Order: sequence, then C-alpha cells, then structure tokens
Amino acid sequence: MTGNELRQAYLDFFKTKGHAIITGSSLIPQNDPTVLFTTAGMHPLVPYLLGEPHPAGKRLCNCQKCIRTGDIDDVGDLSHLTFFEMLGNWSLGDYFKEEAIAWSFEFLTSHSYLGFSPESLFVTVFAGSEAAPRDEEAIMIWKKHGIPDNRIFPLPMSDNWWGPAGQTGPCGPDTEMFIDTGRAPCGPDCRPGCKCGKFFEIWNDVFMQYEKTQHGRYLPLKQHNVDTGMGVERTVAMMQGKSSVYETELFAPIIQAISEASGRRMPDNDEIARAFRIIADHSRSAVFILGDEQGIVPGNLGQGYVLRRLIRRAVRFARRLGMREGFFRPVAEAVIAAYSHIYPELEQNRGRILSELDKEEARFEETLTRGMAELDKVLQKMKESCQTVLPGKMAFRLYDTYGFPLEFTKEICREQGVGVDLEGFTSSFEAHRNISRQGVDKAFKGGLADHSEMTTRLHTATHILHRSLQIVLGDHVRQKGSNITAERLRFDFVHNAKMTPEEIRKVEEIVNDVIRKDLPVTVEQMTLEDAKARGATALFTTKYGEMVKVYSIGDFSKEVCGGPHVSRTGALGRFKIVKEEASSAGVRRIRAVLEDTSSIASG
Repeated sequence: MTGNELRQAYLDFFKTKGHAIITGSSLIPQNDPTVLFTTAGMHPLVPYLLGEPHPAGKRLCNCQKCIRTGDIDDVGDLSHLTFFEMLGNWSLGDYFKEEAIAWSFEFLTSHSYLGFSPESLFVTVFAGSEAAPRDEEAIMIWKKHGIPDNRIFPLPMSDNWWGPAGQTGPCGPDTEMFIDTGRAPCGPDCRPGCKCGKFFEIWNDVFMQYEKTQHGRYLPLKQHNVDTGMGVERTVAMMQGKSSVYETELFAPIIQAISEASGRRMPDNDEIARAFRIIADHSRSAVFILGDEQGIVPGNLGQGYVLRRLIRRAVRFARRLGMREGFFRPVAEAVIAAYSHIYPELEQNRGRILSELDKEEARFEETLTRGMAELDKVLQKMKESCQTVLPGKMAFRLYDTYGFPLEFTKEICREQGVGVDLEGFTSSFEAHRNISRQGVDKAFKGGLADHSEMTTRLHTATHILHRSLQIVLGDHVRQKGSNITAERLRFDFVHNAKMTPEEIRKVEEIVNDVIRKDLPVTVEQMTLEDAKARGATALFTTKYGEMVKVYSIGDFSKEVCGGPHVSRTGALGRFKIVKEEASSAGVRRIRAVLEDTSSIASG
C-alpha cells in the first residue's frame, strides 16, 4: 500500500462511519497562539473541541500536514520526523472510547483495509496520575477485542497523555497502537515506546476529557471528544514491510536527489545513513514551511527561526556527505515533484521556496565555514589539555563573533564527547546585552553622541548616500541602521541584491557631485506630522519627540535627524565606498570613507 492509497483508504473508511471529510489547514495555527506550528490535526479544531458547533457536524476526518521539532535530536533514526502527514478522525461530543477503539482495531486488522495480524498489535494506555485516574475503560475495551494483558502496557502521563498542544486547552489520556516488527528486543525491559525499533507506533487515540487551565489545573470538559492520529509515513513503512520510514516511495525521490548531489549511496544504517535521513527530513520540512500560504521565511524569531534551524542543520549534515553550496535546490525540487499533486501550494510557491533556500544556504555556508574552523581549533586544544567541557565564554564567542548557533556547538561537542558550560554562555550573553543597553554614547565609539569634526562630516554624508541609493537602486531603499566613527561610516539599507560595480560607481558619482556643488545644509524645527507632509524622510520615528529637526541638503534631500551636520556639503571631502556586502536577509551594508578633508567645491 502506497501513501496515496493509505490516505484514500482511511478517508473512505471513516466516511462509512458517518464522518465528514474536511480539508487540512495551514502549518501555522489559526486558533492557538501558544504554539508556532500545527503539530497535530486538532489545532484547527480547538474551538470545536471546546464546544463551538462545527458546520460539517460532529464526526470529522482529514489528512493534516504537521511540524514537530521537540524531538529533533531523534531525527535520523528509523522513524522520527519533523514534518509528517497525520490522518485523523474526530468526535465532537459524539462517540467516545468504545467506538474509537473498535474502529481503530477494525481498520488496522480487517483484510478489507490494512490487514495487520492482531497478534502483531501491542497497545499502551494511561497508567494514572494526580491529574486523572488509570484508564481502566480503555483496558477493558482492548481486552474485548482480543488484546491480552501481556500486550497492554499502562504508562505514565509522559507517554500516554496528549495535550494541550499549547500551554492551555483540551487534553486527556490516550491509547497508542504499535506493530511488532519481529526484531529481537533490546533487553528485558523492552516495550512499546522503546526507541530500539522493535515496536513501531502508527496510531494514537486521544480521549479529550479535560481542559488544562492557565494555573495548571485539569478540569472536566463540557463535552467528551475523540482526537485520533495515524502517521502516514510510519503506517506505510509497516504496510510495505520496511524497517524505516525513509525506505518508502514517500522518501525515495528525495533520497535519490541527495544521492545524486553527493555522489554516494545511502547505506543501511550508520552515521552516513543518519546524515541522509536528516537532510531528507529537514529538506522536506523546509519546503513545506516555505510553501505554506502564510509565507514564512528564515529569520531569527518564531517560525522563521525554526525554519532557519532546519535549513542550517541540513546544510551541516550535507557537508558531511561532501555536498557543497547549491545542493538544496535539486533536493527541494524532488520534494515539490513528489508532493505537489496532494499539496498544490508547493508548485504554486516554487519560486519563493527555491529562492529562499538558495539565499539561506549561501548565508549559512559562510557562517558555518568560519565557525566550524574556529570550533575545531578549540576542540583540538581541549583534547590536548584533556579538557571535557567547553567554556561558556568560548561558546558565546562562537555565537557572537562567528554567528555560530549554540545548538550546533552543543551538537558538535556532544558528538566529540565534550560538554558545554551553558551557565557560562548565559552569563556572557547577559553581560553582552547589559553593555548594549548602556547606549552607544558610553559603549561604542561614534554615533549621534560623537560630534567630532570628521564624524560630523560622515554623518552628513550618510544623508546624501541614502538619497543617492534611492536614485540608483529605487525608492524601496530604506535605512535599516548606521554606525559612524571618526574613521568611516557604516550604512545598512533594504535591498535584495548585491550591488554591481556600475551601481556603486553611480552612487559615488552622485554623492561627490552633491559635495562638489557645495549645497547648503539647513535645519528647521517642526512637528513630525508637518515634516512628513513636506516630504521629509522620517526613519525610526519612535526615537523622536513631537517636535523634530528636519535637515535639508539644498533641494537634494530632506530628512528628520537629531545628529550633527556640517553647514555646507563642500566641507565633506571626497566620498569613497570601500565595501558593499550582505548584512542580513534582504539588507545590504556599505562601508565608506571621506578620502580628504579639504573642500572640493572649487574643483
């Protein structure tokens, strides 16, 4: 049975049980702000699980795309994934445990559907805790269907309690179904849920009887619900007699693309195989996040950070296989080709997916090369001196100076048998943040607090540079930040492409032409509203009060500013761009100097 056949069989089965088929939702939860991604099919249904009537009725089923990264360190084994498809059926205050378990058993064991042998089926149930009692009802129902005591395992809340998906919401005990793969147990305590691979979990029935409050209390729900989930990837692997989710047709084209890009074949099971699996999983996850209707892109916060981490982790493992910059595109194209018939948004957003992957891969390749080289040096010195814990200050230096993620430092150190002083890292991070909060006037040289002659000239030059960039590159250019010392100016601005030599030359010519004209630099005070009405550029308006200073450079530029300025542009000197580079996603950086301090107005 293929993935396509499983999806259809599941939906057809529950349709015969009176369920309405509903469409899957976005990977970004619409009704649960406490989580970053949709981690289960229940997310879009939270209002209805809490009692709001659903327009399709009380019995629902669908296939939902999901992202979970809580166990990202386990990805690379035989079964864990960060992106997966979840088949689910729900009862919104209708049927409960009796029907849910009976239908799960029927779909799993009936020869009309999956046809697993009942003897291969093992189940777990909730063992009880302070929050709720042992689920005796579920145990009795499983026994009624022929599952004996020695294949029913009561487990604690950490294993057999589901939800809430966020910090609060509907939750309850669950029963999980496992297929015995026939492998030898890893030891006398081997049981369903063990990570050795003997037992493969494929289905989970959640009985939502409670609602967790903000104070950590578990109160009875006004209606009992059923929320089930069957993992497409895991079930297909078991149906095909595979030992890994990565061996089915769902991953075959992705693995093939990685093999072609690396020039290597995926072995059965070693560190190379683990790298293949991580790249395949993370690539698939990244494509689905980028292809989602919400338009998430790599960043430093929230969903963007998770996406960035997945991409960059894939890059690191790709390097282990000898793959270099550019590998992501063919792998992503394989994902799109494999899934766009089910999820057409992937093909619709192909351009954005490939473009963002290319940019993030290139950004991280540079970061990774520098950071790993430095970390390798440190680890070698530690090995020579028999040190076993990386100092927190060093971990922070890698993060602050090289942009090397702490997660990667921990992961690489763990692989080398080295610990990381996380408390020391946190202390260094906080100390750095406190210094930053003291303000540029005390902590850094230059900026608005520095009114020296050269800094004043360079500050005026940034206004001319800003307007010149708009003339050459377009009105989309906006200042994102600047840092000025007596030696140079640094100017960050919004622009998506590297400037060409011709564009740099044109900007320099415009700036020097304004200097050569010896235009007057005048200032007026007015309200911010009036400044904007008169066409003044007003950036970072939260820095200014109601009355602002507006500096005009002849009729060339008009800008709200609180910094020092010369009285005429002829006092600046000759302007020269010494470097143009990327600063962050969609932001470029220019470093420039004034080559002499004499007026060139007469030249």
